[in-house]
Amino acid sequence: MRSQFVFSGALLLAPAIASLYGESNLNHTCLFSKPLLSCSPGAIPSEVDTCCVETFGGLLLQTQIWSSYTGFESEGQVLPKNSWTVHGLWPDFCNGSYTQYCDLNRQYDPNPSPNTTNALPNGTVVPPYKGPGISTFVEAFGKFDLLAWMNKYWVSSGSPNQDFWGHEFSKHATCYSTFDVPCYGPQYKEHEEVVDFFETTIKFFQKYPTFQWLAQDGIRPTNVTAYSLSDIQGTLAKRSGGIPYVSCTGPRYNTTDAGKGSLDNGATVLGEIWYYSHVKGRPQDSHSVPTDATGSTSNCAKAPNAVHYYQRAKGSEK
Repeated sequence: MRSQFVFSGALLLAPAIASLYGESNLNHTCLFSKPLLSCSPGAIPSEVDTCCVETFGGLLLQTQIWSSYTGFESEGQVLPKNSWTVHGLWPDFCNGSYTQYCDLNRQYDPNPSPNTTNALPNGTVVPPYKGPGISTFVEAFGKFDLLAWMNKYWVSSGSPNQDFWGHEFSKHATCYSTFDVPCYGPQYKEHEEVVDFFETTIKFFQKYPTFQWLAQDGIRPTNVTAYSLSDIQGTLAKRSGGIPYVSCTGPRYNTTDAGKGSLDNGATVLGEIWYYSHVKGRPQDSHSVPTDATGSTSNCAKAPNAVHYYQRAKGSEK
């Protein structure tokens, strides 16, 4: 989860509970609102309908994962062939800092990470969710095709899929002004915004076909050789329109045989890609403008041919 991949120096701010701006549930006809770009000078809460222009988390990160196994293969939870998987759609503030778990009334995460709202011992405790799995919220709207897609492409490693989805909604979706419950009007149906967030995340994921983009430049999963960070990042920047953050795990390069004596202490196993964008109007409408990652753009080793893009484990993909 994100607590493992936080930007150095990122600021964690204390969240509000319940509606972010205390807006009413009336008069949010976004047809009448100019679809301003998030983080632009005019996109401020006092000047716009915050249900129609994203004003809280205006720097969006569409995050993707490359895992080699799930740990739940025996239960049929496997990874998709020729595709990365969804991590989430995160709302950073315009300066690159962020907050989390902004509405504890919509806390559906069985294993909150972190377990306080500011990730510190003095923060408000985020209680583990004990209710029905979040997949039941989707089922209630009859969207079994959506669930099937999510079980194929929004796959968790180390936990059941729906626990992961509950985490992503509770930690991140509650920190968008445009997914606030009052935005859905007086005819709001319980958990409507949960389904809306899942569908919106998928729209953004489909903008960034990472596997295909890398493969087009000859960068494919292999257990034999390694690639250069500059090639991976350069390929994805060229095709997405912005420099993404490339995240790695695994051994530090200067602890490996290949990097012995090097000062490069970057990690060596490709794990995540974060694509940054601003959004015109609501994220739900998927009108985004790519931008470069804020701050550092990678924690991976920068030495030539130092980053491994490993094949999936046998039996871990379908």
